[in-house]
Amino acid sequence: MIRHSLRWRLALGGGLAIAAALALAGMALTSLFERHLVRSLAGDLDATLRLVLGSLELLPAGGLSLTREPADPRFEEPLSGLYWQVTRDRSAALRSRSLWDATLPLPSDELEPGASHHHRIPGPAGAELLAAERRVLVEGQGAAAADVRVTVAADMARVSEARREFTADLVKALSLLGLALGLAMWVQIGLGLRPLEGLRESIFAIRRGRAAAVARPVPREVEPLVDEINALLSAQARDMERSRGRAADLAHGLKTPLAALAADARRLRERGEAGIAGDIEAVGEAMRRHVERELARVRIRGHSGSADGTATLVRPLVEQVVATLTRTPDGERVRFEVVVPDSLALRMDKADLAEVLGNLVENAARFARSRVLITATGADSGATLAIEDDGPGVAAADLATILERGSRLDSRGAGAGLGLAIVSDVLDAYGRRLTLQASPLGGLKAVI
Repeated sequence: MIRHSLRWRLALGGGLAIAAALALAGMALTSLFERHLVRSLAGDLDATLRLVLGSLELLPAGGLSLTREPADPRFEEPLSGLYWQVTRDRSAALRSRSLWDATLPLPSDELEPGASHHHRIPGPAGAELLAAERRVLVEGQGAAAADVRVTVAADMARVSEARREFTADLVKALSLLGLALGLAMWVQIGLGLRPLEGLRESIFAIRRGRAAAVARPVPREVEPLVDEINALLSAQARDMERSRGRAADLAHGLKTPLAALAADARRLRERGEAGIAGDIEAVGEAMRRHVERELARVRIRGHSGSADGTATLVRPLVEQVVATLTRTPDGERVRFEVVVPDSLALRMDKADLAEVLGNLVENAARFARSRVLITATGADSGATLAIEDDGPGVAAADLATILERGSRLDSRGAGAGLGLAIVSDVLDAYGRRLTLQASPLGGLKAVI
């Protein structure tokens, strides 16, 4: 489905892009949050470090002591995760009660007096600690200055826990954001593809005969496609015009030979060769009907691409057809009943609709015993026309084959039986359909 749908391909691409962007944003925000926590913790450690440094005192005997220990109670709780330590000559001289009997392993880097460093070091019970340390020279009365490194460290578990909680909240927020972006993307795809819907409607109008070319203006990205479609339609219209011209030339060229053939048949009949004359006349009539039907097909072929979409009133046209048929031998012996609303109009060319009605009503009159009924219901695209007679009808097994090109309803006359095939061709050009069924009157019912 995705491979054959532009909408779903765009949605898949956009969804993957949104998911990737949100994932990268989530990782970046989590990293920034962790860095912020580490900087905040480092700031707190620096403050405690300065407090310890301010309280450090060198005793006259050369020992070290703190005049005031940090007030945070965690420094008194064993393995609480917050520690301080004073190192002299690479050994712990003073340390917080929270370290219990452990010491903070310091890195082997050299510090300049007064310089501060931050490290991540292992701590008691395998914990990871963030340590802030500074090297200072402590001077006192009666003793040489002591070179010491003061370290304050805190467990990183609090940072990790805060990071997990932040990540959980961030996933929820980014999920909602992803849903909102997905909906916005779907709406945007719909808006972006809307011109294609307009293009489809234009092509549908061309196919139904309501337009001759794709309407403009169109988006710049679709203009090349529209230009190619319109160029194709123009080329097709020119080809159809040439085809109609060639068909007309062919018909005109056959008129003289057919007239000569008919004259020969008359002369043979005058000489008493009635059988041969009849055969020649039948062949000539068959050729004439073929030419007429093919001319009709050429006229309607491609018609939907050039029709102006005007509607034709049905009842006046039906009455014209009936008036013509009443002057024929078949029409004189039957009664025509027309039950068609005066306002009914179909979007069909008048000549094409006349071709359809003429063939159907003529067939009905030919086989009717005494009555032909013409009815119509509905309106425009939903309209249904029916022509039925009270004749012998057609066997159910033969209904499916009557519409095939060249089939005949009977063997009378010289007709080649192409009328119903022509009717189907005309209706197909307008998106309509012809069906044949048994009539309640007893004969055949042709339904458009």
